Amino acid sequence: MSENDDSKIIDADDKNDQKEEEHVCFLCHKPESETGPMVRLPNGMYVCSDCMQNSVNEMQKNMDLGSLFDKMPNVQFLNFNDLFGGAETRTREEKKKDKKAEPSFSMKTIPAPHILKRKLDQYVVGQDHAKKVLSVAVYNHYKRIIEEEKIERGEEDKKDRTDSMVEIEKSNVLMIGPTGCGKTYLVQTLARMLDVPLAITDATSLTEAGYIGDDIESVVSKLLAAAGNDVEKAEHGIIFIDEIDKIAKKKNMNQRDVSGEAVQQGMLKLLEGSEIEVPVGATSKNAMVPMKMVNTRNILFIVGGAFPGLEDIIKERLNKHSSIGFHADLRDKYDEEKNLIRNVTTEDLRKFGMIPEFLGRLPIICPLENLTEEMLVRILKEPKNAIIRQYEELLAMDEVKLTFEDGALEAIAGKAMERDIGARALRSIMEELMLDIMYEVPKDDNIGQVVITEEYVNRCGGPKIYLRGQTGPETGRIAQM
Repeated sequence: MSENDDSKIIDADDKNDQKEEEHVCFLCHKPESETGPMVRLPNGMYVCSDCMQNSVNEMQKNMDLGSLFDKMPNVQFLNFNDLFGGAETRTREEKKKDKKAEPSFSMKTIPAPHILKRKLDQYVVGQDHAKKVLSVAVYNHYKRIIEEEKIERGEEDKKDRTDSMVEIEKSNVLMIGPTGCGKTYLVQTLARMLDVPLAITDATSLTEAGYIGDDIESVVSKLLAAAGNDVEKAEHGIIFIDEIDKIAKKKNMNQRDVSGEAVQQGMLKLLEGSEIEVPVGATSKNAMVPMKMVNTRNILFIVGGAFPGLEDIIKERLNKHSSIGFHADLRDKYDEEKNLIRNVTTEDLRKFGMIPEFLGRLPIICPLENLTEEMLVRILKEPKNAIIRQYEELLAMDEVKLTFEDGALEAIAGKAMERDIGARALRSIMEELMLDIMYEVPKDDNIGQVVITEEYVNRCGGPKIYLRGQTGPETGRIAQM
């Protein structure tokens, strides 16, 4: 074979390798199979027609090109989509959308409310009323989505149902409860059971558009990122906005309330349902970030907050009668009421600082109970991911058995009640309690079992240590740590 023939074979191999290699857009990172032909720039960079068109449009906005094109009427601004066959690409995308897609939800895949509550009971202790409210709200929300998808697919004729069709509106949820009572954990567990994208955000960082902070649309951008930038999947997700009480209307302010009332007003269109333009992969809009349209009509919004001081407003409303006379109410009548938050009304929330338009888009108010010492003991040992089970699993990796006496659990719960931060106190107390044990036990391979006693929790004694094959405990080995 001649050298020319060898060079031809090598060239053919190179061409095959080039065909297999797929170019990726430098800006949006999409492959050429999705965007169509790309523009090749110096240094081996490629840009798709959409990103190039967006860049040119932004240049056109910032530059005064109108007078230039008026002098040259036969010259039109370059359209990269038409140049590279973008119209055909859009047509293919529209044809894909027109195809009947399989339903994303069905009545078989959405558990009934009693099944949802039963699963929540495995992870969350107490809060029976809140679990019922959330289970019913989520079930009805996705039933509404199933009905709308049936109509869109043409399974139900709109003409036949014009007179009798009832449009079901979305019901967002407002959760009210003290810190550490399980608001976020309830929503996380629900989203995991339903296998839908979930975005958890904090309302304290939200500000009005144009001010330093996150724009209101950033909450939808986080949901889109959680759904893998799949718009259809994101439109069926759940957004949980925590610390919603921090955007309450500020009192006695002479300046513009850019992080309070203005944020509530900006969230009205999101809660009710509208199409908004969301940046992909960023929390703020700029010329170099691709944008996608997301419809929030089928997104379930759950907002929650501790609302400190709300109980005082409720007491003031409940004490309607004068403190003088035969029908007088004592001013301290409700001071010992632990779950006074269950009597909350919309009027109380308005006095707290939430505007009426915002509350009108949150028709379901879900108050949560304060945790008692008995509930804290159950939280330590009953849920699937209980804190005690986590430490038992950690020591089991060292082939050591860990057990807790009942008195030790009650002592831990009593200390958590004193800290008044809910179930979060249990984790911090357990970390302090188990530090010395987790440090000392791996040193001695003869240790087979550790029993946490009430005396050790109260720092007036040590745990019981059982050596391998030993019937009686050896106390005091970790007592003085």
